[in-house]
Amino acid sequence: MAERGLEPSPAAVAALPPEVRAQLAELELELSEGDITQKGYEKKRSKLLSPYSPQTQETDSAVQKELRNQTPAPSAAQTSAPSKYHRTRSGGARDERYRSDIHTEAVQAALAKHKEQKMALPMPTKRRSTFVQSPADACTPPENFSAPPDVTTTTSSSSSSSSIRPANIDLPPSGIVKGMHKGSNRSSLMDTADGVPVSSRVSTKIQQLLNTLKRPKRPPLKEFFVDDSEEIVEVPQPDPNQPKPEGRQMTPVKGEPLGVICNWPPALESALQRWGTTQAKCSCLTALDMTGKPVYTLTYGKLWSRSLKLAYTLLNKLGTKNEPVLKPGDRVALVYPNNDPVMFMVAFYGCLLAEVIPVPIEDAGGQQIGFLLGSCGIALALTSEVCLKGLPKTQNGEIVQFKGWPRLKWVVTDSKYLSKPPKDWQPHISPAGTEPAYIEYKTSKEGSVMGVTVSRLAMLSHCQALSQACNYSEGETIVNVLDFKKDAGLWHGMFANVMNKMHTISVPYSVMKTCPLSWVQRVHAHKAKVALVKCRDLHWAMMAHRDQRDVSLSSLRMLIVTDGANPWSVSSCDAFLSLFQSHGLKPEAICPCATSAEAMTVAIRRPGVPGAPLPGRAILSMNGLSYGVIRVNTEDKNSALTVQDVGHVMPGGMMCIVKPDGPPQLCKTDEIGEICVSSRTGGMMYFGLAGVTKNTFEVIPVNSAGSPVGDVPFIRSGLLGFVGPGSLVFVVGKMDGLLMVSGRRHNADDIVATGLAVESIKTVYRGRIAVFSVSVFYDERIVVVAEQRPDASEEDSFQWMSRVLQAIDSIHQVGVYCLALVPANTLPKTPLGGIHISQTKQLFLEGSLHPCNILMCPHTCVTNLPKPRQKQPGVGPASVMVGNLVAGKRIAQAAGRDLGQIEENDLVRKHQFLAEILQWRAQATPDHVLFMLLNAKGTTVCTASCLQLHKRAERIASVLGDKGHLNAGDNVVLLYPPGIELIAAFYGCLYAGCIPVTVRPPHAQNLTATLPTVRMIVDVSKAACILTSQTLMRLLRSREAAAAVDVKTWPTIIDTDDLPRKRLPQLYKPPTPEMLAYLDFSVSTTGMLTGVKMSHSAVNALCRAIKLQCELYSSRQIAICLDPYCGLGFALWCLCSVYSGHQSVLIPPMELENNLFLWLSTVNQYKIRDTFCSYSVMELCTKGLGNQVEVLKTRGINLSCVRTCVVVAEERPRVALQQSFSKLFKDIGLSPRAVSTTFGSRVNVAICLQGTSGPDPTTVYVDLKSLRHDRVRLVERGAPQSLLLSESGKILPGVKVVIVNPETKGPVGDSHLGEIWVNSPHTASGYYTIYDSETLQADHFNTRLSFGDAAQTLWARTGYLGFVRRTELTAATGERHDALYVVGALDETLELRGLRYHPIDIETSVSRIHRSIAECAVFTWTNLLVVVVELCGSEQEALDLVPLVTNVVLEEHYLIVGVVVVVDPGVIPINSRGEKQRMHLRDSFLADQLDPIYVAYNM
Repeated sequence: MAERGLEPSPAAVAALPPEVRAQLAELELELSEGDITQKGYEKKRSKLLSPYSPQTQETDSAVQKELRNQTPAPSAAQTSAPSKYHRTRSGGARDERYRSDIHTEAVQAALAKHKEQKMALPMPTKRRSTFVQSPADACTPPENFSAPPDVTTTTSSSSSSSSIRPANIDLPPSGIVKGMHKGSNRSSLMDTADGVPVSSRVSTKIQQLLNTLKRPKRPPLKEFFVDDSEEIVEVPQPDPNQPKPEGRQMTPVKGEPLGVICNWPPALESALQRWGTTQAKCSCLTALDMTGKPVYTLTYGKLWSRSLKLAYTLLNKLGTKNEPVLKPGDRVALVYPNNDPVMFMVAFYGCLLAEVIPVPIEDAGGQQIGFLLGSCGIALALTSEVCLKGLPKTQNGEIVQFKGWPRLKWVVTDSKYLSKPPKDWQPHISPAGTEPAYIEYKTSKEGSVMGVTVSRLAMLSHCQALSQACNYSEGETIVNVLDFKKDAGLWHGMFANVMNKMHTISVPYSVMKTCPLSWVQRVHAHKAKVALVKCRDLHWAMMAHRDQRDVSLSSLRMLIVTDGANPWSVSSCDAFLSLFQSHGLKPEAICPCATSAEAMTVAIRRPGVPGAPLPGRAILSMNGLSYGVIRVNTEDKNSALTVQDVGHVMPGGMMCIVKPDGPPQLCKTDEIGEICVSSRTGGMMYFGLAGVTKNTFEVIPVNSAGSPVGDVPFIRSGLLGFVGPGSLVFVVGKMDGLLMVSGRRHNADDIVATGLAVESIKTVYRGRIAVFSVSVFYDERIVVVAEQRPDASEEDSFQWMSRVLQAIDSIHQVGVYCLALVPANTLPKTPLGGIHISQTKQLFLEGSLHPCNILMCPHTCVTNLPKPRQKQPGVGPASVMVGNLVAGKRIAQAAGRDLGQIEENDLVRKHQFLAEILQWRAQATPDHVLFMLLNAKGTTVCTASCLQLHKRAERIASVLGDKGHLNAGDNVVLLYPPGIELIAAFYGCLYAGCIPVTVRPPHAQNLTATLPTVRMIVDVSKAACILTSQTLMRLLRSREAAAAVDVKTWPTIIDTDDLPRKRLPQLYKPPTPEMLAYLDFSVSTTGMLTGVKMSHSAVNALCRAIKLQCELYSSRQIAICLDPYCGLGFALWCLCSVYSGHQSVLIPPMELENNLFLWLSTVNQYKIRDTFCSYSVMELCTKGLGNQVEVLKTRGINLSCVRTCVVVAEERPRVALQQSFSKLFKDIGLSPRAVSTTFGSRVNVAICLQGTSGPDPTTVYVDLKSLRHDRVRLVERGAPQSLLLSESGKILPGVKVVIVNPETKGPVGDSHLGEIWVNSPHTASGYYTIYDSETLQADHFNTRLSFGDAAQTLWARTGYLGFVRRTELTAATGERHDALYVVGALDETLELRGLRYHPIDIETSVSRIHRSIAECAVFTWTNLLVVVVELCGSEQEALDLVPLVTNVVLEEHYLIVGVVVVVDPGVIPINSRGEKQRMHLRDSFLADQLDPIYVAYNM
């Protein structure tokens, strides 16, 4: 450590200025924490101390000079560098193709810049058990984080360990009751400056996330708003300051003419014949064993004789004389392992001599290779005996049929199986022409494998060009470390060597793994003149060079670096030279070259003359490169790319540079483009792919006017570059690695290099990083995937990830969309061990990459979102109405049949009260059974005739007076399981003049969650007494209950199990029908507990409307499988039978959990025509009986009797569930027309109900985008972004609805979405709350339209958004039918970016993306969209969901997800109606009670 000698003494340090001392201390800290390398530390330290130490200054300027000096001259400083570097990085911990000290320093400098802005990024929350990979040490966040609350303990009542959802429960949050102002109900949480609550229970992480998001995005969105139903996606506008090419149009560059040498053979096979017959003893090819020792040498004589035998065998011995298996021109697969070059060479030349076309392929089994074999029409595969034995076999010994492969016949080519040709047999060797010689495979960017066909003439000409460029001569030795089946390994090691009678020593990849120095030793031992290597081999040799001091490379005149076209190869070449110059390596011997499968050798640096100056380097601006322009980097050395040339154009060739996309227009001289080569030495086509071929192999360049330049066709090489001064060729990247983001080009390799330059040793396993782009939301987005070292800590990984993001942002000025770490060795590999990019991308897109860490940064990358919408101010309701009339749009309103015109029997005119009707029925039809209650077995456990019910109600009424000492008008809570006891108690209360309040009983196994709701309703309703059963009474007073609520303050509790037989002296009769009949309490999906008051006249009107709609008479029977505690469910269970006299078969929904068949078998047994259920019941049957339809048939269940099957709901109809249910049970007779739904709300429990007559429910497809703008645009089925909506049943008699703008309260046209307002005799008369807020009562129950209603009708606001459509159907009245469509609750909608979103739409998109998502819920928190998904698969899939969720919400809803929370099944709370309680979920999340598997905070 030379620089350490310059250290100032402690006294001198003390004398330094305080800010310098502080910076030194910070440097020490960075070094101790591994944030900086020793080298970087020393460099920065010497820089800090340079003003205070004269010697240091000199050293530093020398370093600067050395960096600027482009010619790598041998120097002591350089020689020592790699050995120090060898100490810090052992075992190839980093991919050395990308090694560059200059770049590393640039990255460190860029990160230092970011460090000053210190931005705490929230670290993802991860459950400890989830990932085996990370050690179980405490996952403390990096030092600049405020510690987040512990989320690993489970404090919630959600039974997360069990995979089944807990009993459905209604959970209001603590003390939120309807009656407070709508705006104020969450004020306690929201009173803050910027929307983050002061009393925030939200963990610090969300605060950190909000802080990071407050930074201005780049580029900024233009802030103006368009109120338009079409959302316009921002098209990235070109930067006006971007560099533009200024040079003239380039002219094609010619290589030197191909020399005409008289004794060059007319074909490659002729060369083999010549050497095989005249120089039989000369060595041709030497193979090494696993230890790197020569094991076999093939002479030219052996190669010739064995190739002849194989050619003869192929043509004459495989079939019969009349039916040969192979004909000249057929394609044959060559399957040989990478360590058997001898067998391969014999097979290859044998095929050439037999005039069949060899197709060398990689390891057997790849599906994409199968596609190539099929498209080439291959039926025969040649292989060696050893290789054949290693192939997987079936039980009867045949070779397995590989997936996607054609049926192959396998032929073993070992000598003992070949036939000797007769003396008079000679192969047919014609002069080389354009007929195909062989097919070389290449993998495209998308992962498909294509075959490049090379003609015999091109093969020969290419050999001649290589021989001339490399100056090959007879008898030279060449060491080949490359794959000998393709590319440069094949061209130099198998063709050019035979052409020039050279000797190839083939070093297989497997030997390089065990003995990295083997190729250097071979050069030394054989005095080789040429070596064929890749940067990886240079790097491995440097790593291992300590083991071998006495090697000499002085014999090498050419060290051909075949991936010298990789811009990052320059540093490997420099480092290798500086280390091995002392071993005799000549600087001019290093010859980078550029190759591609299509154009073959594009350019190669010729071996230099000793002592001549070496070619210069190009230092290019990365920013310029991203715009495709060559600019020498001057201003910011952090974002520079240093590239070396790859020599000149090949002899006899011609080169031009064309624009990479669009027509092949010639580039300007200072523009980057795709290199095209015209010559006889390239491929001729992709086999069997004529269209792609034309585009690649037959390119005629055009000038800026579009007219062709010359008539010589060029071949696209797939390489990006330019021709520099002196006609030197420079390559800056590959077309395959090109990432086009917002109109700028980035190179995947450059981004990999930046990732590796960030101190990656602790985190990245063996430098394995993949970079690709995925198309999301109208642009390409960059994804970086790296393998994580097994011993990396969570904290190191997260630290590395956040720094990589910053480095890429600084150096490339591009955001990374997703950065993922996967466990070591899990990315798909190519045959030679690299990362298979296209397969990695495929796994990422389908959600099976299984990352162990992930960071998504959509907020920084996605800058093309549509402009936020702002509501147009000042458009009043009058102008909206006039606008609709002018546009010819109807005002959106609809009504049910008129009640007044409908005749009915005397009963209703006589009796205004339900209690009177029950007494009348008890006298008129005492034995008529009104109710039957079934248990799980389907047997009747209890019935109630009119008289029995009446008597039971009388007894309960008398107990209320005697035991409860209640007065008329007192409230009584009824706490019963679903059954007849509940009905009797209800009528008992009416008889006594009390007001019944039905409440769902608490769940014995889950008291802590369910009892507080009961307590709350008891308190809010000010109940004077609780009627219940003995078991529940014991439960209310139990010790377990005392843990949840205060059990000492319950009102009087009366159990009604054993009642005295006592009659009431007289039944109570209310003075007017407007008096209160009962209270209906319910918890909404937003977690609001709301009680509404139902008067006697409303009850009467409701029962009458249902009776008329469903045609209910005393002779009818209906089955009800619903919860009887609120809304329409309660009315059907308790009220309608008494009013209409029909018989109700009652099925408690919880009994279905014990017997799924119960509901359907009851319907079948009693031949019921009309049945009512809830969505929970329908879902239970659909999921549980989906695969049991045959069982239902064998049990004789037939549903053809069902006329209506009605789902009772207060939400948008779940069309998908209804359709699955209908389809599933169609086979047992269910008519698809039968299934329909109802619609009710808190202000009016029954607005729509399908009923028996009237047209079938209609469905429409609406455009989701227009819904966000409160517009309704109908589209065709299958249109993108369409949503299927179903009508919510027919509007009940006596009900009128109008669609209203919720802000202006003016009516809207039928092309608009608005709030549904209702007017009907059975609307509730108001909220029942502690605070009797008059304004809210008036606003919700008695409100008027602000315009256009002369009658001044009083309307009630349902709180639901919907629209009305006039259909082509005819209603019962003979007029055209108006259908009401419900879209969703107004309270639930999310206002984001000025648009209105319905959570269910986002949830539907998310649920579709991965098979492991069981359920999903979304909510917002301070303008962040939070998505919670339940994972039903294995926990390792948790992180796969994060990018999928982010992508789908962005693509389909134009929203950026802020937080993705992955939880166990059953965590999302669902109420008794099967609706998600999103607000409750939100509260649990913010209180850290979800025990999530993973929480990702998107940056």
